[in-house]
Amino acid sequence: MDFKGSDTIAGPRAEDQLPHTAQAAVKIVIVGGFGVGKTTMVGSVSEIKPLTTEETMTQAGIGVDDNFGSASKTATTVAMDFGRIKITDQLVLYLFGTPGQERFWFLWNGLFEGALGAVVLVDTRRLEVSFDVMGRLEERGVPFVVAVNSFPDGPRYPIADLRSALDLSEHIPIVECDVRRRASSRDVLMTLMRFLHSLAMTGSLT
Repeated sequence: MDFKGSDTIAGPRAEDQLPHTAQAAVKIVIVGGFGVGKTTMVGSVSEIKPLTTEETMTQAGIGVDDNFGSASKTATTVAMDFGRIKITDQLVLYLFGTPGQERFWFLWNGLFEGALGAVVLVDTRRLEVSFDVMGRLEERGVPFVVAVNSFPDGPRYPIADLRSALDLSEHIPIVECDVRRRASSRDVLMTLMRFLHSLAMTGSLT
């Protein structure tokens, strides 16, 4: 059979291949409300070209999706975002960004399956959307840290005030970040890994 007219399927890029030194791979989920920066975070920190499932937003979403603070947003994640980052030569993180719109939350349970930990992205202009997110993680027993994404028009509050407003216990880390910056996003992931390590050392991580 002659396949000369068929398109050639490109092989994996060298930079996309898993490092040969990798000994452990950990699944991490990036969660939060609509428009808080989950896709941006995965894209900024991933060492491979991220997989996204964004679709163009249409008039049909008006009255269904809350796009507060995201009037210029033209696309939204409808399934997940996926990326990968090497933390050390031995440890690799697989990143899964969840859809933020409430009508896609039914996908969360599948994305949470097998996750060692999570990053909850928070927008100070609408803290209330974070409660359902954190509640679902607690129900699933997934440890998490909270990352406050800095928006230019977002109000700034002391960490202690944010902790109180979010009703976070003292042991859960909360940090400020700018998910557009790779270094900042990586710092958030390192905070999560240190938190998970501390839980493992005390026997709290099962």
